[in-house]
Formats: sequence, structure tokens, C-alpha cells
Amino acid sequence: MADIRVGIDFGGTKIEIAALANDGRELLRRRVPNPSDYAAAIEAIREMVGGAESELKAAVSVGVGIPGAISPDTGLVKNANSVWLNGKPFAKDLSEALGREVRVENDANCFALSEAVDGAGAGQPVVFGVILGTGVGSGIVVNEQVLPGRHALGEWGHTPLPSPHPDETPGPKCFCGLQNCIERYLCDPELAKSADGPGAQDASGLVARAAGGDEKAAVALQRHTERLARALAQIVTLIDPHVIVLGGGLSNMKHLYTDVAPLMYKLVPTPNCTTPILPNKHGDSSGVRGAAWLWPRDLPRTYRTSGS
Repeated sequence: MADIRVGIDFGGTKIEIAALANDGRELLRRRVPNPSDYAAAIEAIREMVGGAESELKAAVSVGVGIPGAISPDTGLVKNANSVWLNGKPFAKDLSEALGREVRVENDANCFALSEAVDGAGAGQPVVFGVILGTGVGSGIVVNEQVLPGRHALGEWGHTPLPSPHPDETPGPKCFCGLQNCIERYLCDPELAKSADGPGAQDASGLVARAAGGDEKAAVALQRHTERLARALAQIVTLIDPHVIVLGGGLSNMKHLYTDVAPLMYKLVPTPNCTTPILPNKHGDSSGVRGAAWLWPRDLPRTYRTSGS
């Protein structure tokens, strides 16, 4: 059998595994609850990878997407919302448990990589992936490789909202410790609160409400659209990606693909801005698929288990 890559989406409540062939075909998919205990989680992944290799009768490469990042300085997990992961040598411990090199990346980077390799951004040299959900994340992929950066950051959601309007200053304090973060304006709970006030958490019904004449919902969506255009114009000006791909729960709002780009184009310093904003292709599968694609199409032999 041809070389097989396994991706693992290490979420807050579940661990999902998928095996991909070289052409991107899905060969296997399984999920188990995340035990939310460090040692037990390592063991769960070891058992899942072993089960996949037994079922597929082949050694596999392993990539993992986590809700945080591996610090290049220490090798320890940082900024994970599964806080029990923070400060742990997750990549090292998992590599030792599996007897091979394991590649670990931020889950938003995995989303961007999935869409760059064989998703909505396939064939484009530079892809900027955006997660608009409970939080706001992003990833930059160049020639089908995650742009690693010096500090494993790339946290667009934790940069200030550009060109703030008078009613947007001084802006809210973010949990990250900074002020006026894009995430505080563009995430699902904040969009819900802008329509329905404190305590609202779910914006999924706003589009239907606006279509039915709900003025508060319509105003909230218009404000969100304009803010997203400002935030993405900054990315186009700075990075100039060939395509922007949206993911996360809010990416299902169809008006984002017709209304954001024209506003964004007006804010970019070029007369002919054409950067497309596209919906993702792989949906909730992008995380696990992107983790698998942390190993490139031509797999090196360093992923082989110690006994192969």
C-alpha cells in the first residue's frame, strides 16, 4: 500500500483521527472522547494510531492539530484553551509514545493547510485561512507549507481592529491581556451580544431574523461585515494572499462571500484588488485533514516506526 498519513484533531472534548492516501482519499476515521488528562490523552492517541496501523496494515505518518502552539524556544505547549496542556512537552512525549517523529501544529494552521492542499485554496501559492467561531484564529500557508514564524504566533485574532470608529475606542480588554483585539469584535459570542445584549452567545439565528425584518439583527450583521472587511484589508495589504478561506461556525453565513470583499477592496492600496474570499471545502474535516497534511505529499522516511 502507498504511504499513508494520519491526522489527529485534538479537540477540547474529542480526539479525532483520519487516515489519508497520497491523493487525499479518506481511508479511515475514528473519534473518542478526550479524557482531559495528559497521560490518558497520550495513551488514547497511541491506541488510536496503533489501531489505525493494524486496520490499514501499514505504518503511518502522524500529524496533530492542537488548540494552542508548541513554543519554538522551549518545546512546550503554550496558549492552549485546554489549559492542562500548557507547559507540557506534548510533541516530545507523543513522539516517544509512538516511536516516531510527530508533527504538531495549531489547529487554525491545520485548517488553513487543509484548504490550501486540496480544499478551496488548492493550487494557490499563498492561502490565508480564517476561523470565525467561538474565537477567531488564522493560518498562513505558502506553497502547501504552514508559515512557522519565529514565535509560533500568526495570531491575527489578537491584533487590534484597524481604523477603529469613535464608538469602538478604547475597545474591550481581551482575555489574552491586550486591548481591542479583532477576536473581541468578530467571534460568534460578540456578534450575538451586539444584537441581543450581554448574555447572548449564539449568533446562528441572526441571518434569518434579519431577513424577517429584525432591525437589531440586521444592524449587528452589517457592523460585523464592515469590521471583517477592515480586518481582512489589513491582511491583504500586509501579506497579499492569493485567496482567503473562511471556516468556523460563522463561515456558514452566505452574505460574507458577497458583502465583505467589495468593502475590503476599497481599503486596500491598489486600484485592482481581486483577492477572493471563499467558503471552505472540507468543513469540520479541515482540522484533521490539515493535521495529516503536515507531512507533505512526498513522505520522508523519518516517520517510520522504530520497528519498521
